[in-house]
Amino acid sequence: MTTVSISRQSVSPLRAASGLAAAMGVGRFAFTPLLPVMIGAGRLDARAGAAVAAANYAGYLLGALLLARRPDLNGRIAFHASAAALALSEALMAWPAPAAVAAALRSIAGVASAVLFIGCASVAAGHENRRRAAGIAFGGIGGGIALTGILALIAGTSVSWQLMWLGAATLTALLLAPALRLEVRPATRAAATAARSVRAWRLLQGTYFLEGLGYIVIGTFLVAALQSPGHHSLGTLTWVVVGIAAAPATLLWDLVARRRSPETALVLALALQCVSAILPAISTGVVSALISAALFGATFTGITMLAIEVGGELTGPGAAATLTAGYGLGQVLGPLAVTPVLGDGYGTAFAIAAVILAVATAAALLIRRT
Repeated sequence: MTTVSISRQSVSPLRAASGLAAAMGVGRFAFTPLLPVMIGAGRLDARAGAAVAAANYAGYLLGALLLARRPDLNGRIAFHASAAALALSEALMAWPAPAAVAAALRSIAGVASAVLFIGCASVAAGHENRRRAAGIAFGGIGGGIALTGILALIAGTSVSWQLMWLGAATLTALLLAPALRLEVRPATRAAATAARSVRAWRLLQGTYFLEGLGYIVIGTFLVAALQSPGHHSLGTLTWVVVGIAAAPATLLWDLVARRRSPETALVLALALQCVSAILPAISTGVVSALISAALFGATFTGITMLAIEVGGELTGPGAAATLTAGYGLGQVLGPLAVTPVLGDGYGTAFAIAAVILAVATAAALLIRRT
C-alpha cells in the first residue's frame, strides 16, 4: 500500500501537467494562433473573433465562480465531464456554423478549462511536496501553448482551419488521457475569516485580479500586433516563443521561491511582466516583441503558481477556486477596458496593461511586507 501511495505521489504532478497542457495550453489558448487563420479564410471577422474570445473568458469565469461557491463539486465526476466537454467543443469548432454557435462552444470550453485547471491545481496543492509538484504541473501550460503554436505554424499554410481544430481536439484528448487518473477531491471553501492574515488574503485577491486584467491584454493582442501582410507567420512564431519560455518557467520560479520566498518571487515575476507590457508599448520592432513574448511566457504561469501557493498558505487548497474566479473576472474586463483605444494600433493598450501590472506589483509588495 505504501509503494502504491508513493507511486501515485510521484506521477501525479506529471499527470496534472498533462491536464493543464490540455485545459489551458490547448483548450484555452488554441484560439489565439488559430484566429488569424479563421479570419483569413473568411470564417470570422475581427469583431466576431473578439466576441468568440470574450465568450471563452466568460465561460472560464463562470466555471471558476461555480467551484468557488460550490467546492464540493470539484471532484472526479465534474473533472471527467469537463474533459469530455472540452475535447468535444474543440472538435465542433470545425463545424462552419454561425459565429453565435462558435461563441457558445468556446463558452463551454471556458467552463471546462476552469474546472480542469482547478482540479489539477488542487492535486498539486495537496501533494506532499507541493512546491515542486506545482512547478512541474504548471509547466504543462507552456508546453501546451508551444504545441498549439507549432501546430498553427506548420499547418497554417497547407491545412484548413477545420482540420486544425480537429487536430487541436485530438491533441487535447491525448493530453487529457493521463490526467483522468488524477485523484481529484472536493475542496473546502476558502473563507477570508479563516485566513491566517485577512489583510494579506484580500491583497492577494486584488493582486491576482489585476494580474488577470493586465496579462490578458498582452495575451490577446501581442500576436495580432505583429500580424502584417506577408508576415502572418511572425505572430504565430511569437506565440511559440511564449510557450517555450513558459514551459520551464514554473520550475525556475520554484527555485526563486525556495531561495527567497513565494511572496518575493511573486513581486519579481509581476515586475518582469510589467516590462513585457512596456516593450511593445514603446516599440513596434520585432526584437522588442520577441523579448516581450519571452518575458510574458516566463512570468504568467509562474505568477499563477506563486499566487495559488501563497493563497494555499493563507487559507488552504480551496484558495485556487476563489483566486481563479477573480482572475477570470479580470480576463473578461481586460479586453473591454482597452477596446476604445485600439484605433490605430495596440501601443496604448499595452501601456494601460503596464500601468495595471505596476499596481499589481505594488500590491504584491504589500503582501510581502504583511
